[in-house]
Amino acid sequence: MRRIVTAFACAVTVSTALAQQDPQFTQYMFDRLSINPGSAGTNGNMCLTALLRQQWTGFDGAPKTGLLNFQMPINAIHSGVGLSVYLDQLGQQKNTLARLSYAYHVRLQGGISTLGIGLYAGMTSRSLGNNWISVDPVSSDEAIPDNGASATGFDLGLGIYYTSPTLYAGISSTQLPQTELGDVSIKNARHYYVLAGYNWNIRQGSDKFVLQPSALVKSDGASTQLDISASLLYNRMVWLGVSFRTEDAIAPFIGFQRQAANGKWSWKIGYSYDVTTSQLKNYSSGSHEIMLNYCFKIVKPPKVFEYHHPFFL
Repeated sequence: MRRIVTAFACAVTVSTALAQQDPQFTQYMFDRLSINPGSAGTNGNMCLTALLRQQWTGFDGAPKTGLLNFQMPINAIHSGVGLSVYLDQLGQQKNTLARLSYAYHVRLQGGISTLGIGLYAGMTSRSLGNNWISVDPVSSDEAIPDNGASATGFDLGLGIYYTSPTLYAGISSTQLPQTELGDVSIKNARHYYVLAGYNWNIRQGSDKFVLQPSALVKSDGASTQLDISASLLYNRMVWLGVSFRTEDAIAPFIGFQRQAANGKWSWKIGYSYDVTTSQLKNYSSGSHEIMLNYCFKIVKPPKVFEYHHPFFL
């Protein structure tokens, strides 16, 4: 029965042109680059971030998603660059997305805030397998190829992103060309995002307890979903929080971080568990997600100048 459900889900995915297609993450606050190219390099460090998600545990062919982000600033030209690579699988459908981002940085408020104006260019690859079972013959349905199929198309996105020591916010759009992938009967749907977050020191003048609320609105023009999250960071080391996704899940999450006293490096690890609130709760035991992040700075050694005076040789 589960294989039949999986096959049905794949058929719906293939035939629907306006479904949200970009992968989603509960710990979206650690993944700003893949949805908003304007954020590339704005934190001033070289950063590598990985997110791994197992969605709807208990289903055969349930979604599995991996994301790898890399970003860095290019201070000489007031810019930043980034690379995002998605690997996503839902039943017999596999998706690979690669996006190369560039952002121009405008310094505001004496340099303590940054406005990033960015774009990305990339490729989207989608493939359909043939290892599935259906109760009805589908040979007459051209949207479901008997022997599998794959297609690749161009991808482009834009974003504006603002960040300061306490606030970040951005608006962006992905899949702007809405590329038609005829061999797999899929049309990439344009997506829109609004992202915001805030760091609030509960005790004035102390960062021992920091409340970090955030929100993400995502839409493809046909459906809209809202993620609202809040976490409490203790002693700049441990955080505990909860996220709510409309018509989908409630997700507690936890994390740990360390950073060098001189600020040259930092690393983070986080875990979230989605408690499904939709009708799928009768069939799924929830979703698991792991986040890994490492940031570092490359500091050039200071130049040493030697001076020789003829009287002191």
